[in-house]
Amino acid sequence: MAKLLENAENAMSIATKTGDAGLTSLLYNRRVSKSDPRVEAYGSVDELNAALGLARATADRPSVAPFLECVQKDLVPLMAELATSSQDLERYTRDGFGRITPESTSKLDQQVKELEARHVDFKGWATPGATLHSAALEVARTTCRRAERRVCALQEQGELQNTEVLVYLNRLSDVLWLLARWAESPAQPEPQLV
Repeated sequence: MAKLLENAENAMSIATKTGDAGLTSLLYNRRVSKSDPRVEAYGSVDELNAALGLARATADRPSVAPFLECVQKDLVPLMAELATSSQDLERYTRDGFGRITPESTSKLDQQVKELEARHVDFKGWATPGATLHSAALEVARTTCRRAERRVCALQEQGELQNTEVLVYLNRLSDVLWLLARWAESPAQPEPQLV
């Protein structure tokens, strides 16, 4: 019992206090301000991941939750890539960490085609809230657009090495918009989501 208590006292706390002065660490321990554009970018993608989790939890059709979970898994290497300074990207790649590729975006392109083949109606502006699930998808979509803007700011500063990240987020927001429209139409047939 004494050993168990000793281990509990020595366990690392989530409250490291290293960010108390407004700094945080990127991958490979480069310290930057918490307001750094890179932190804004991967932080927005982290928010997107949480919004997708809510959309997945509210999914009321069987094909949606597994698809959203796959997207969430794509976001993990995307965030890691964004959390890596340009100076450390070669090391990141050498260490074998994942990156967003044109193949990742191609999967989303397939989803756009699949949803459009279901004759999802998309005239004019949407008014979110027809269903809980469609509203959660809209929150995810708008969060995705914010992440896209933050990544675009990195690109404008010459700090985005993999421009496919921007393409991926743009396409993902399209898919989420179409999914929200589809979720508002219960009579629509189930799409083949991958």
